[in-house]
Amino acid sequence: GFSLTEGIIRSGDEIRNIAVRPQANGIVVTVALAPGRFREHLARRRNLSGRTSCGLCGVETLADLPTAEARAGTATAITPVAIAAALSALERHQPLHRLTRSVHAAAWCDRDGRILAAREDVGRHNALDKLIGALAKAGIAGATGAVVITSRVSVEMVQKAAAIGAPFVVAVSAPTALAVRTADEAGITLVALVRGDEFDIFTH
Repeated sequence: GFSLTEGIIRSGDEIRNIAVRPQANGIVVTVALAPGRFREHLARRRNLSGRTSCGLCGVETLADLPTAEARAGTATAITPVAIAAALSALERHQPLHRLTRSVHAAAWCDRDGRILAAREDVGRHNALDKLIGALAKAGIAGATGAVVITSRVSVEMVQKAAAIGAPFVVAVSAPTALAVRTADEAGITLVALVRGDEFDIFTH
């Protein structure tokens, strides 16, 4: 998911293999890219070493900031009933949160509000990247449903959703002003501050 949202790869077939090595204080994951994709990646002036997958790490100038592509213009509607159903079901997909009360979740629901995939992480960006990776692995197209997140909506979260062509982002918390502008430009319907069957629509 991180490799997709950071533009390191365009699809899973550009990864040759992935090696996972447990360490005393964490896990080292080595991703081997296909030769052509590896050359393109090396040509980018960006250091992706960091502690989170916020989408902005390693950017040297403001001009190098990633931009969300406008891919979501052909989406059909999602109903308020579906939004309420997805949020109501979300807690059942958060076993780690039930244990700790300190992690974020990112989920994917269809147009009827059924959650098809969900991932958790202490970092909201990581949770969303995990979800995007799971969708790619399952062959679920980004345009077929909605991203549902438990965190605030920052610009990076919108950019990650746009990277997979998601037409809807639904959030429990509030968006930043830049996130709203970015969602508007990308054609994403941004729904936030969801409380039961009440919510605010910020774009489209």
